[in-house]
Amino acid sequence: MSPIDVRSPKHCDEKGVTVEKLFQKKKLFFSFTTISLSVLSFIFLLYLTLHPTKPNFTLTEADIYQLNLSGPRQLLNSSIQLTLVSKNPNKKVGIYYDELQVYASYKGQQITLYTSLPPFYQGYEDSNFLSASLIGNGLPVDPYFGYEVQRDQSAGKLVMNLKGSGRLRWKVGTWVSGKYRFNVDCVASMPFGPSLPSGPLSFRQGAQCSTTL
Repeated sequence: MSPIDVRSPKHCDEKGVTVEKLFQKKKLFFSFTTISLSVLSFIFLLYLTLHPTKPNFTLTEADIYQLNLSGPRQLLNSSIQLTLVSKNPNKKVGIYYDELQVYASYKGQQITLYTSLPPFYQGYEDSNFLSASLIGNGLPVDPYFGYEVQRDQSAGKLVMNLKGSGRLRWKVGTWVSGKYRFNVDCVASMPFGPSLPSGPLSFRQGAQCSTTL
């Protein structure tokens, strides 16, 4: 004789409640997943549609007031003033500049300390003038630094790099992105020779800087 499985009505009710709870949990999980994917897809499509273009930087002016070695250790003292123009080329995307530090470099050597510029917001297709004073006091440099400067003076031209690094965020409507690191490199070539009048070495031609993001 086959065994008979007898279940009480109460047991059947409990099983039905358990199955219903599991169904509700799965339904809630799938709903949450669908909403999350929809939001992420919208943000991604919005980003692809707008496709923010990296900002443009132009070096408009640079003046070297001091660039000499002193003391038995031949430490460098430098004083440089520069002016940059930052432009946001985007028509529908604003830019928050949270950090921006600039410094000067010569022959691959950093010749000033970092100077931090204040944070600012840049609207659609806006431009901002950025000025900074770069100072270096008693900086150690390579032994051949003085020789390189003399050689450039004999050639009548000094080439210097003005560099910047920082972090920015994109703003589209009320949505603001995470932070992105960017780097700026500007090249200034200025007349330099013993026959030049006294005063700072100056760069006034204007030069487009390279920007990496």
